[in-house]
Amino acid sequence: MASFLKTAEAAVGAVGTAALPSVPTERVTIPVTGMTCAACQSFIQRTLAEHTGVQDATVNLMLNNATITFDPKATSTSALVESIRHTGYGAEMPALDESVLEAQEKHDEEQLHEYKQLRLKAAVSLVAGSVAMVLSMPLMRMDSAEGMERMRDPLMSWNMRVLDPVLRKVLPWMYEVSDNAIRWFLFALAAFIIGWAGRRFYVKAWSALLHKTADMNTLVALGTGAAFPYSAASTIAPGFFVAHGIAPDVYFEAGMLIIGLVLIGNTLESRAKGQTAAALRKLVQLQPKTATVLRDGVESKVSLESIGEGDVILVRPGERIPTDGEVVSGKSSVDESMLTGESLPIEKATRDRVMGGTLNQHGSLQYRATSLGAGSTLAQIVRLLRDAQGSRAPIQRIADRISAIFVPTVLGIAIVTFFVWRHFAPDVGVMQAFAAAVTVLVIACPCAMGLAVPTAVMVATGRGATFGILIKGGEALQRLEKIDTIVLDKTGTITAGRPQVTDVLLAGSESNSAAEDQMIRIAAALERASEHPLAEAVVRYAHERGLSLTQPEAFESLTGLGVVGMINGDVTLIGNAALMRKYSIASEALQAAALRLSEAGKTPLWIAVNGALEGMIAVADTVKPTSVQAIRQMHAEGLRVVMLTGDNDRTAGAIARMVGVDEVVAGVLPAGKVDSVKRLQAEGHVVAMVGDGVNDAPALAQADVGLTMANGADIAMEAGDVTLMRNDLIGVPMSIALSRGTMRVMRQNLFWAFVYNVIGIPLAAGALYPVFGLLLSPVLASAAMALSSFSVVMNSLRLHRLKLT
Repeated sequence: MASFLKTAEAAVGAVGTAALPSVPTERVTIPVTGMTCAACQSFIQRTLAEHTGVQDATVNLMLNNATITFDPKATSTSALVESIRHTGYGAEMPALDESVLEAQEKHDEEQLHEYKQLRLKAAVSLVAGSVAMVLSMPLMRMDSAEGMERMRDPLMSWNMRVLDPVLRKVLPWMYEVSDNAIRWFLFALAAFIIGWAGRRFYVKAWSALLHKTADMNTLVALGTGAAFPYSAASTIAPGFFVAHGIAPDVYFEAGMLIIGLVLIGNTLESRAKGQTAAALRKLVQLQPKTATVLRDGVESKVSLESIGEGDVILVRPGERIPTDGEVVSGKSSVDESMLTGESLPIEKATRDRVMGGTLNQHGSLQYRATSLGAGSTLAQIVRLLRDAQGSRAPIQRIADRISAIFVPTVLGIAIVTFFVWRHFAPDVGVMQAFAAAVTVLVIACPCAMGLAVPTAVMVATGRGATFGILIKGGEALQRLEKIDTIVLDKTGTITAGRPQVTDVLLAGSESNSAAEDQMIRIAAALERASEHPLAEAVVRYAHERGLSLTQPEAFESLTGLGVVGMINGDVTLIGNAALMRKYSIASEALQAAALRLSEAGKTPLWIAVNGALEGMIAVADTVKPTSVQAIRQMHAEGLRVVMLTGDNDRTAGAIARMVGVDEVVAGVLPAGKVDSVKRLQAEGHVVAMVGDGVNDAPALAQADVGLTMANGADIAMEAGDVTLMRNDLIGVPMSIALSRGTMRVMRQNLFWAFVYNVIGIPLAAGALYPVFGLLLSPVLASAAMALSSFSVVMNSLRLHRLKLT
């Protein structure tokens, strides 16, 4: 199974895609209605891809939408909507003022409504079909040729052997009703079921015919509708059939049962599809509808839409935090597990950031609202998850190619089946040839092929989100499976990213408190203009010592070296040893101390004023508690782990020994990190880069997969393919395990969807009849068809239980 699918994947991947021109583009997601199978999805997707100005189009059967990247100079959203409508499917302009949370709520409501409608129609159709089958028993004529043909149907054979004797005893009156009355009742019942429950199949099949295409509705419409005209004619003019030596048999029950069973499959599929979006639904439900706002010291309950940026919001114990913000007073612990996957509550106090949708536990908090609406963390996560679930994994191309020719091929096989039966088995009669062709039509299932990949993507991305792993889409999910080398940034990735000052050393004089304070004051005054974690540690240390800081008159950051500037008219340098060498600063006095500090895993910051070395501040960044465990898990998965850092060899080596990485590349600038990733790729490795999403952006982009560590509420989703909300390395092996488990399920889905049709269609055509005398009933074939797509969705739902740790 695996080898077959991997060969197919390689064949598809070898085709490649042409490079797109670098032009300004827009991206829009358009709601699409009327899709029922992979053939529908594939047809709309091909139509959009051929539309002028469209650079990429992904149609999602699960979410019922089309995501299109296009050149706004060449086309427009309204033109794309019309292009979809021209295919015969429904489309509407996306609501511009609709938030992502509102869009998801609307989608969930529509899906629930569809499920209830399908369930009702399926139940009524099956009851009607069962009644029709019972009422058809008196119409059987075993002494007629047509009656003998029906006996070859295994379902009818069972009915005559088992059910008929029982009915004759229990309902003897039924056998006394005239055949004509029974036929007319069945005709009316079948017309109602076809016109009400089955209408969707015939309308969509007709629309597909008008647009010179075919889909699952075509197969169902032909399979269920083929016997109706014949049965209707037998009912309306039975004398004509008798005059020509043909028994006026009717087959109304078969059409009704087939419609019922297909609708049962659609119902089960709809319900299972709803379960695949469970993670999204839970996220949407996290946001409260109202908030308690403090305005002029007065509490008031307002809707979320009424909150403005800067409003102070009061959150009591047990309440959910309505929006993102910064705590201005109070102290509490907040459960953020629903967004980050972090199981332990996080302590919050003044100046800490809080995220909307999280649960306040013990104390009361007052916080100032910052990010609202689409800018909130919750809204960004929902948007990212919706985009991911609407994306397409490369392996989907296999299903797309098969789906493009699937329905026409099945129609051809059905026609050939009819003529083969008539030519090679003329003695069994025309109705058996007709039944075999109908069975081929109703057993074929393009739905399973179309659902195989997107259902797995939806469940997997939702499963990842519950652990704080936000995967951008199917392509990133598939690439993750092939990763064999993990490249880790050090600061903020392996380490906590919140360094502390550990040592202060002066050059050329004995250490004293006043001199230390003066040097720290100068260093902090310059570093306050920098956003680097080491700079923040120095500034924080100065504040802790109660030192007042001046503003620098000039400031410049030198990437990978440090900072230079002017403090009180003095030229000041703060950075690494390379910075001292660049400006020819004599540093011999502290070389031994720097070596000792580096070997202890501390980072020495050299400080020079007006060309003379003033001293050194040592900063240590502690290793995150989970880093050792995470790297151990990476090794267990067979991954090679490389650490990249701008620190010197000794500091980097000390950290590497603590966590157990395989290789260390130290003293590299951001461009050097890119080169290191390229080197590993040139050696044949498939590389994942893990960084903070800002300084490491070039390396994240170069890697085969970029994993971004979230920074508080800033999820930095644009920097990488995967965002780790927990901000620790445990998410890396979990992401790999999720990818490998998901790809395994995708291949299983595709394999069984393919094998189902490869085995089922020949059986339906009568492949076993010449040797074993076995035939497949159209009704049983429709049941098998219904279960095939349902089984694919249920197999994908197993990912909800996939063990990631």
